[in-house]
Amino acid sequence: MAPNVEITHVQEFSASHRLHNTSLSDEENRRIFGVCNNLHGHGHNYEVAVSVRGEVPPDTGMVMDLNILARIVREHLVDQVDHRHLNHDVPFFEGIIPTAENIAIVFWRRIEALVNEYPGCRLSKIQVRESRANSAEYRGEATP
Repeated sequence: MAPNVEITHVQEFSASHRLHNTSLSDEENRRIFGVCNNLHGHGHNYEVAVSVRGEVPPDTGMVMDLNILARIVREHLVDQVDHRHLNHDVPFFEGIIPTAENIAIVFWRRIEALVNEYPGCRLSKIQVRESRANSAEYRGEATP
């Protein structure tokens, strides 16, 4: 049996967002989200790390070609959100509060099938870092 290994590819993007729940009053939103509820939003220089797990086949020595993983991340995630306002400019965030947690979940849903179509590969985790101090990690265990 071949060893099971996790590989990770990381890319960066810049985007703005507003944390706001339309079913709550403006006062409740300000109380819950604080400065992140700014009417016109605020921005982050995000980092997204996508990890794939699988056996290392002896014929290639690769769980998955990292160039292919990089292309998937770039085309299906980063190119869609970079220099955009997540609440207004990105259709797949419509109706979703774009917290780091929800960004990780949405990203997972967008690329899971693409990654998993490669033999022996399974999307393992997605980490979204919105600052040096704050990040969210999703491993696909639940659906909000």
